[in-house]
Amino acid sequence: MKNGLKIAIGADHAGFDYKQAILGMFDNISFKDYGTYSSDSADYPDFAHLVATAVEKGEADFGILLCGSANGVAMTANKHQGIRAALCWKQDVAIPARTHNNANVLCLPARHMSLEEVKKTIETFLTEEFEGGRHARRVDKISC
Repeated sequence: MKNGLKIAIGADHAGFDYKQAILGMFDNISFKDYGTYSSDSADYPDFAHLVATAVEKGEADFGILLCGSANGVAMTANKHQGIRAALCWKQDVAIPARTHNNANVLCLPARHMSLEEVKKTIETFLTEEFEGGRHARRVDKISC
């Protein structure tokens, strides 16, 4: 994983505890926390849009989003042009998300992963590189 990565991170109430833990896991990453800031009920689109916008504008290298299933944050983030949000529940899913799909937002289902799985999946996502080649042609066809 590259040192000095800028990561936009956000979560709803279901992902709040994991988001807080992630913020303290990596010394070599600069996080911008887009909320939520408590475990009180919150609407996942509010945070997903903020994170996706930061990545879209180049203010962050990657985004990380958490909610209960990660479906809602993935659907929301993928509404943004230039965002390729991938729902990854283990390392093996994060590898092709980066190498084949050039994903730039990692969506984690907080209610279906252990904190150790979350950490390993983040490390994998932030370490893998896009392979380009035949995958670039496909990725170029994603945006509307």
